[in-house]
Amino acid sequence: MEHAAVIDFYRYPPIGEEDWQYAFQTAKVRSLETTMLSRGTLVDMANAEDFTAALDLLGGEDYAEMQTAATLGDVENVLLAKRAAVRNLFVDLMIDKDLVELLRARHDFANMRLAIRRVVTDRPVGLDYSDFGSVPAAQFEEIFKQENYSLFPYYLQEAVEEGVLAYYAEKDVRQIDYAIDKYYAKYKVEKASEKGSVFLLSLFRTQIDLTNIRTMLRLKMADRLDKDFFLAGGYVDCERFVHGLDVGYEALATLFYATPYHDVIEGGVAYITSEQSFLRLERLCEEHVMGFLRTTRSLAAGPQPIIAYLIMKEHEIRSVRMVLTCKKNGLDTRLILDRLGE
Repeated sequence: MEHAAVIDFYRYPPIGEEDWQYAFQTAKVRSLETTMLSRGTLVDMANAEDFTAALDLLGGEDYAEMQTAATLGDVENVLLAKRAAVRNLFVDLMIDKDLVELLRARHDFANMRLAIRRVVTDRPVGLDYSDFGSVPAAQFEEIFKQENYSLFPYYLQEAVEEGVLAYYAEKDVRQIDYAIDKYYAKYKVEKASEKGSVFLLSLFRTQIDLTNIRTMLRLKMADRLDKDFFLAGGYVDCERFVHGLDVGYEALATLFYATPYHDVIEGGVAYITSEQSFLRLERLCEEHVMGFLRTTRSLAAGPQPIIAYLIMKEHEIRSVRMVLTCKKNGLDTRLILDRLGE
């Protein structure tokens, strides 16, 4: 289903109506949200003297078990267990299992992208895939060995074909990522529309726009004019991103002034031109998504707060991993804060 690029909101798109089937589940995640780390805690961790001091700041929080972590390997094990627990809780709380499958698909497509890359470069398919997808990680290797792609769900069958054909057209592994991303963007927008999920449709279209912003700025940095890498289905027409490749950095904020992403563009471009880095752009894109997810707090009940909690908690876990990894490796505090946001 094609969507016209119409923006009829100022900053964040609509999130849909309440659903009182989820009254208990919403109350549960509201309680869990009170245990999430504040931005101040993460900033204090970034400013900590060293890795051990940063770990100490997690004491008494939802990450108390981290106090026994001595190495990055220990940290990773704790965080992986915590992420798995959050994902399992999400599945348990969701009544509409079709929405669970739609959220799981992001892992299926990420696994597919990795598997195809390995196959076309004659590397072992391996077993190190996300287990949160609809297809168990162990099945990827077996299916590719047998070349029996009919064992995949229909959307992955089509994704295999898209990815492989894209690679052999130019023998460029980057084409695999673009083909899979393009197909996934189309798939998730169509499925959200079919389900009538206003919230997920808004989330997915916003994610497509932010992906296109990243793509536009990375292409500009590399001085490339590949106009076919932009994803359809967002709120902003692909033509605007293509036009962004042709104008100077100083004109980009004006070009996107009438979109919800003016601040993302302006802040990201300023940092790119001064530091030759995408750190702040990545942070601003994440903050935009988190801001949208927080609008679900206006709902008394519904699947939206459950989905929002999953994504926000996953983001928190990634942030903790990022800060602790940087502290362990002695990365400059200013760079951590630029990525994290003060």
